Amino acid sequence: MRQEQKICSLQNTKVKRLVALQKKSSERRQQGVFVVEGRREITHCMHAGYQMVALYYCPEIYNDVESDTAEEDVVSLLMDNHHPEAPSVFELTREVYEKVSYRSGTEGVVAEVRMPQRTLEDLSLGDSPLLMIVESVEKPGNLGAILRSADAAAATAVICCDPLTDLYNPNIIRSSIGAVFSVPTVSCSSEECIAFLKAKGIRILTAQLQDSHLYYDTDMRGATALVMGTEATGLTDVWRQAADAHIRIPMLGALDSLNVSVSAAILLFEAVRQRGKE
Repeated sequence: MRQEQKICSLQNTKVKRLVALQKKSSERRQQGVFVVEGRREITHCMHAGYQMVALYYCPEIYNDVESDTAEEDVVSLLMDNHHPEAPSVFELTREVYEKVSYRSGTEGVVAEVRMPQRTLEDLSLGDSPLLMIVESVEKPGNLGAILRSADAAAATAVICCDPLTDLYNPNIIRSSIGAVFSVPTVSCSSEECIAFLKAKGIRILTAQLQDSHLYYDTDMRGATALVMGTEATGLTDVWRQAADAHIRIPMLGALDSLNVSVSAAILLFEAVRQRGKE
């Protein structure tokens, strides 16, 4: 652990950097780092093998919500970060912490983490993989909820095609409660993803209302990719044409669609049911 420093000024360059990383995806991409806020989320991130660059904590806030002292727990977080390069540690005043924190009610600790360069070929597929594919999902809350369902269903990976928000948006980290770290997740174009799935012999099932079969009448026991589009426009033609089968969830009411994250959960757990997992 590097020597601890204390930051008291709102004008400190590190404070300005943290605020920019929280607010701007362009800053995250340019710097190659992102910010994780909260003890639970940081722990998931570290256990998933991400590299922490720096840890910032406010003892005054941390001691209000934790039974252990902030200093003891910060050491515990750092010990979970099994990387040769020890992160820097900074103590923040309450005023500074409230400036850099993205949401209220967190435990008084944030981490700056290196962004991994993960590709489709980095995914470990194993036997009969179950992949959740989402095309152009824009709302971070929806993607976060899909990641939580993917974690609960022990999905092999989530692949975000042509994303309209980056994976390390703080709202995705918050809404996924750390599942963005526990589930292998990759961003790529739809064309790249389709070529990858075809090369690996993974069956493509697209969720759509037109020309489709009921999802529970469709075999999901083998290597399967479940593909979801946006609520507003659904999937693009490139996915419809690449599909091995089109599936739908029955709509018995006045509306013709569900929230994309709800639909994803239904399909994921149908695959779990068919595979006989508990």
